[in-house]
Amino acid sequence: MNNLNYFKRFYKWPVRISDIRKSGDAGIDSNKIHKVKGWVRNIRIQKNVSFIEVNDGSSVQGLQIVGDKDTFSNIKHGSAVEAEGNLMKGEGKNPQVEMQLKNIKLIGDCPNEFPLQPKHHTFEFLREIAHLRSRGNTAGALFRMRNESTQLIHQYFNKNGFINVHTPIITASDCEGGGEQFQVVSTLDNKSNKQPHFFGEPAYLTVSGQLEAEIFASSHSRVYTFGPTFRAEKSNTPRHLSEFWMIEPEIAFIDLNDNLDIAEDFLKYVINNLLINCKDDIEFFNKRIDTGLIERLKKTVDNKFIRLEYKDAINLLKESKEITQNSIEMGDDLQREHEKYITQHFGNVPVFIINWPKSIKPFYMRQDDSNPNVVSNMDLLVPEVGELIGGSIREERYDILLKNIQDLGMDQKTYEWYLDLRKYGSVPHGGFGLGFERFLQYVTGLQNIRDVIPIPRYQNYCKF
Repeated sequence: MNNLNYFKRFYKWPVRISDIRKSGDAGIDSNKIHKVKGWVRNIRIQKNVSFIEVNDGSSVQGLQIVGDKDTFSNIKHGSAVEAEGNLMKGEGKNPQVEMQLKNIKLIGDCPNEFPLQPKHHTFEFLREIAHLRSRGNTAGALFRMRNESTQLIHQYFNKNGFINVHTPIITASDCEGGGEQFQVVSTLDNKSNKQPHFFGEPAYLTVSGQLEAEIFASSHSRVYTFGPTFRAEKSNTPRHLSEFWMIEPEIAFIDLNDNLDIAEDFLKYVINNLLINCKDDIEFFNKRIDTGLIERLKKTVDNKFIRLEYKDAINLLKESKEITQNSIEMGDDLQREHEKYITQHFGNVPVFIINWPKSIKPFYMRQDDSNPNVVSNMDLLVPEVGELIGGSIREERYDILLKNIQDLGMDQKTYEWYLDLRKYGSVPHGGFGLGFERFLQYVTGLQNIRDVIPIPRYQNYCKF
């Protein structure tokens, strides 16, 4: 039996408010009764008439429902209701479709102490009620954009022949080599001296699916992961989370220029489609959060990204008279002030910084053929957010990769399987990682990364 159209064939689903708004005048039929279900966002009682705004989460703007003076006297802000009535065109300078009420049913009452009242709330307060904040306009728009971004990411890779790989969340290796991992310990580990580790060896929550993705790039050429990653950084800043999501494509038979082209094409594809598919939500963020958002996103889509050698980036920063807090030398990593200056210098067009010093990058990056102190990698800097993408060509030569592991004092046994990929049919390959939450900051203008994830996790915070 074909279940693809279950909702259309069997379930009497109420019309979505977003569909009503999209239909505009064409959806108005004085002889047809429409039914909507949702939550009351606003109530206005006037002398002869009263209004409520109902929102079902499908649109940044709800549907205004018009009733007699006393119709909504028992309805409170935040209540869940079912309303039936005729659609009509409202009054005013920019009239919207609204509903002339025929009948209203209270589904779920809401007490007066409901914390999300129709007034300004700080983002700090909203984080404390993360179980309720999605009912507000800002969080509601964010989660619609998060969903659309997810669909577009999968769409891009599917269209281009990539296979989605589910890499493990529990791992024995440290991809980044920073040691900022959460160790996995079972109750059995604590109670039994016979088995010191549940998995027979130390295990951690993954910081990246990259190393495992390389396994499948070595057999299927183009793969990508999209999953949760974890960092035990004690960084209580607006730019860090302990749990976040990463998109990590891994591609065989490419060089650095290919990697740059793919990353740029991918980012432009997703942003361009968001500008089309999430027009109302982006306009909301442009009006309420960041008035330069749309201009910045269009500039990202319409311009070729800058490609700048690391050594040239350092010289640019050293020559600048605007860099006052963090002086920089060759071999140093970039600070937030440096990233901001570089993007501003190039007119707020995204900038790839390429070919970094080997000494400040992870062990798996490919050593340059002409300069062993440089690796073939890239970091993409974007306005407001800073680093958005990090990637590289991976070291495909067994002897050089082995030496990197040994020089860093890493446990060679833990990475034997990774070395095997270089022993049996090794090929040039590479990829990149895009932090999903930082991407969402970029396309919404929200300044704190804790506001772009449904339930944030960071140091000293693990509610819900």
